[in-house]
Amino acid sequence: MKKICLFTILIFTLSLVQANDKTDKYKLLSPDGTMELAVELAENISWSIKSDNRVIVSSPAVALELENHGIMGQSPRLVKSYKRSVKSVVNAEFYKKIKIDEAYNELTLEFKGKFSLVFRMYDAGMAYRFETSLPKDVIVKSETINFDFPEAKQAYVPYIRESINRYQASYESPYDLKSLSDIYADSLIILPFLVENFDGVKVVITEADLEDYPGFYLHINGERNGFVGEMAAYPLAEQAGGHNNLQSIVTEYAPYIALTKGKRSYPWRVVTIADNDAELLDNDLVYLLASPSRITDTSWIRPGKVAWDWWNDWNISGVDFEAGINTETYKYYIDFAADHDLEYVILDEGWSQSTDLLSVIPDIDLQAIIDHANDKGVGIVLWAGWSPLRNQMDEVFSKYSAMGVKGYKIDFMNRDDQQVVNFYYEVAAKAAKYKQFVDFHGSYKPTGLQRTFPNVLTFEGVFGLEQVKWTNYTDFPVYDVTAPFIRMLAGPMDYTPGAMNNSNVHNWRAIHSNPISQGTRCHQLAMYVIFESPFSMLADSPTNYIREAESTSFIASVPTVFDETIALEGKLGEYILMARRKDNNWYLGAMTNWDAREIELDFSFLPEGEFEALIFSDGLNANRQASDYKRELVKVNNSSKLTVKMASGGGWAAIVKP
Repeated sequence: MKKICLFTILIFTLSLVQANDKTDKYKLLSPDGTMELAVELAENISWSIKSDNRVIVSSPAVALELENHGIMGQSPRLVKSYKRSVKSVVNAEFYKKIKIDEAYNELTLEFKGKFSLVFRMYDAGMAYRFETSLPKDVIVKSETINFDFPEAKQAYVPYIRESINRYQASYESPYDLKSLSDIYADSLIILPFLVENFDGVKVVITEADLEDYPGFYLHINGERNGFVGEMAAYPLAEQAGGHNNLQSIVTEYAPYIALTKGKRSYPWRVVTIADNDAELLDNDLVYLLASPSRITDTSWIRPGKVAWDWWNDWNISGVDFEAGINTETYKYYIDFAADHDLEYVILDEGWSQSTDLLSVIPDIDLQAIIDHANDKGVGIVLWAGWSPLRNQMDEVFSKYSAMGVKGYKIDFMNRDDQQVVNFYYEVAAKAAKYKQFVDFHGSYKPTGLQRTFPNVLTFEGVFGLEQVKWTNYTDFPVYDVTAPFIRMLAGPMDYTPGAMNNSNVHNWRAIHSNPISQGTRCHQLAMYVIFESPFSMLADSPTNYIREAESTSFIASVPTVFDETIALEGKLGEYILMARRKDNNWYLGAMTNWDAREIELDFSFLPEGEFEALIFSDGLNANRQASDYKRELVKVNNSSKLTVKMASGGGWAAIVKP
């Protein structure tokens, strides 16, 4: 049995200062001393972060407005302040590493009115949050969140698109690279959100430990070089709608954002700062800022890969039955999974009546499917629309756990108001009670719930491979080397990789039933190393995987959680080179945008000894025929260097074993 533990090596108090009229500015350094946070108390509470005497990011005001308690942060009256420094080691579960070295300096400001502001400075950035100690429940009318960028060059903007209302969206948007002056003033921006300063420093804004509270968005502030936070108000009325009536559409909002406890800590507002792009690929702030695990025994949680039915449209051939959403088809998927050491098979949308998860369609004998899977050592996962699940949660978890279902892919929440955020926690706790795991599809970005409830294995909230079935977007390889620096910083992403039909930019087109990926075969293989997801899909059909045995064997061999992660190289929007270790084996992946390129790989991260690398690289004709690849075995050690060559939209992947 593994537990998430916090071993504190050193905690000490730096100061305890009683407030006085002359003290109006407080400073806090990052542990390495390279960045300085200044918090100023005047009419408002403001802050700024400097490095080399240049302001990286600042905020003119932070505040929390509670009904019957006024605006906390307006004309603040300090009671006391104190600092502490923490160095610790966090043992992580189902993550990209098993140990995280945590170090931060913390400043707490306590104010009259029973509220505090807590600031933490890490070497990788800053986080702050409100804490209140009021005796009764409160109504939160608003929270003031601002981020100004005096030296901003450009931003990578994921707008809310195709929204039913202002706060209802799929959180699946590509990035528009814009100067701040060109950002649409009336559009909401999804988190995480990255701004690049003229000196190349990158700043990513997101949040952590989001619980019993709405998530926030940003919109451009036309009067300043910055952004303002905005949140969905509390829903008062809903109606069924959206895809197959699986969504709950808010039709009326309250004049406030949350009903919550008066004594609580609010979510962390996270500012990640990096002067080297690769630092963003191995960032742990969201995980570290999340609440520790609430599951005592996690031995039953099993990360792994899953054979997926929906993306490939149940298109299998060479069988003596009609493929589709039926028992015979899923038994075939189970046999394929067992033959390739895949842990799971999922029954996506269609196995039950759309709005009644307790009513299985006649063509599905669910118990026979589960029994066949058990005989083969494969777990069964069920898809569920969130609105029907919310209405039938106790019955669904009780019935299907008793039948042997291992987990759920829950879809189409498409909101992050307080009620939906609370739904995530309710589902996570209920699933844990029945020893089942969760994949949140149609979800807002991760905020650390995967640490608090480790049975939450992954989240969508990404412009994933499913989009190639219908989009006119032709820059997936660019997105694939952009999202890991931004979206993946927040946590795992259910991108659903694994296409065996691959195309260059000139020949690609959207096909719904027999979809084709953009970029090369090795670009797809590398995703299993680079993209973090403890529950990882194989999107293509068993027929295609059986035909492409070498690629399938590679995919099946890559773990979904790791002991160690090293971001070797990377440039936002251009390329990535990652190394991850599980036990004594190393897994390497590289991807590029539409530009062909060469990167020198230095194996100095390896320990002493001789290793054998199984390498998949783009073939000589991959620019023309994107599925062309070369497979080879190469001897390496920690003195070796190798040139990684990638075609346009290309990739490179390797498994390195002693």
